[in-house]
Formats: sequence, C-alpha cells, structure tokens
Amino acid sequence: MTRFWPPGESTRRPPAPRVAAPREPVDPARIGRRVVRRRAKGMDAGAVAAALEDARFDARQASRHEDLADDVRGPAELAEWERLDQLLAAAAPGTVYDPDADPVVRAELEAEAAAAAAREAELREAQRIAARADELQALRELGTLEQTEPRHGDEAVREKLTRRAGGYVQADVDGWLARALAAHRGHYRDPAAREEAAGLLTPPVLAHAALLAELARLVPGADVGQLAFAARLATTEPEAAGALAVFLARAHPAIDHRG
Repeated sequence: MTRFWPPGESTRRPPAPRVAAPREPVDPARIGRRVVRRRAKGMDAGAVAAALEDARFDARQASRHEDLADDVRGPAELAEWERLDQLLAAAAPGTVYDPDADPVVRAELEAEAAAAAAREAELREAQRIAARADELQALRELGTLEQTEPRHGDEAVREKLTRRAGGYVQADVDGWLARALAAHRGHYRDPAAREEAAGLLTPPVLAHAALLAELARLVPGADVGQLAFAARLATTEPEAAGALAVFLARAHPAIDHRG
C-alpha cells in the first residue's frame, strides 16, 4: 500500500541538498614554508645563511608586537630557513637549494596528494549516499520500497534519510531494513554484511530483525501485517525484543522435537 506524507505536508519531496566538495583547510604555517622554499630556490649556503639572519631579525621585531603573538606563519618561516641552513651546511660545497630534490618537500607532496585523494573519495561517497537516499525516498512514496533489495552502504543512507526527511520516513526504512536483514535479502545474503550491520544499525532495527527471523521460523508464511507488533515492540522495548528473539531461538529445538 502506498504511504503518504503526514496530513498537511506536501507530497513533493524537498530537493536534496547539494553535496559540496570538501575544501582544503588554510594552513598559514604551510604557506610560510612554501614562500621560504620559493625564495630559497637556487640559493647556496651563504645566501641561505644571510636570509636566516634576516628572518631572525624579523622574528625579534615581531616579538615586540602583542598583536602578532598568535602568528604562526612567521615562526614557520623562521624554522624553515633554519632547516634549509642546516641542509645546505651538510651538503657538498657549491650546492644550491632545489625544492624538487628536498626529501622533506617530497614527503609533504605525497601526504598532500593522499589527503586530496581521501577528500575526493569522501565527496564521491557523499554523492552516492545522497543519490541513493533520493532513490529510496522515491520508492517509499511509490509504495515499492518493500520490493527493493538493500545494497551495501544503505545503513549510511538510512542516517541521511533520517536527517533529511524525519521520523515518519525513518520508520518505513527501518522496517524495510529489518525485514531484509531477517530474510537475508540483498547484500545481507553475505554473512559478513550481516555481521557488519550489527555495528551500523540501531538497536531497535537489529532487535526487530532478530525477532522477525525467529517468528518466521516459528510461523512460516506469516505476512508482514501479522508481524507488525514486532516493529512496535522493537521500537519501544528493543532490549525486551532482543531477549524474546533469543528465547524463541532456544525454544525452536523443543518445538521441532514435538513436531
């Protein structure tokens, strides 16, 4: 049966919020180090030593101003000049600074590339979740959610729908996930997915699924309407519902024996 929005609410779904790309945080210290490296490129040990003395003078001047007490870029630049001074002092005579040959710079670039890849993956996952949330919300409105098999990651989509649409949608999605988990439908055919769901779904959903699974074994062929009480019990008393599921599981061997 098709489910409708609560009375007085529009049946039109609100537009999904646009997923913004995560922005790289501004790091004044990193900016300062990059400025130093650009200036130092091609300098020999003597030139770097002179630049270091200038940086130390600037630091002493800045220390006299209270408004610069929280400055992080200046100290970072000074520290970088000190590092480059030591780097060239240990190098062969006549060596000039080359950022491309600096192992510290290479390590930073690798770390930045990895961080950028992680942010891109995070954005793609957020977009996938938003699109799947749109799909499930539409299926719910059409009354065909129950015929849809859950996929890996739908637990995160549940959280998205809860924040976006509210409790009346959550109840339907929770029931759908619980029934799919109890019947091992969709990705829940995989025991590993069922085990993972135990750490991703809420206690009421897990208790509902456990109780449905045991009731299905006890009364094969029972329809969803006959087991509606399981959702109410799991929502209001998830611990009691879970305990009942355990009790029924222990009782099954005796029931089978009498049969």
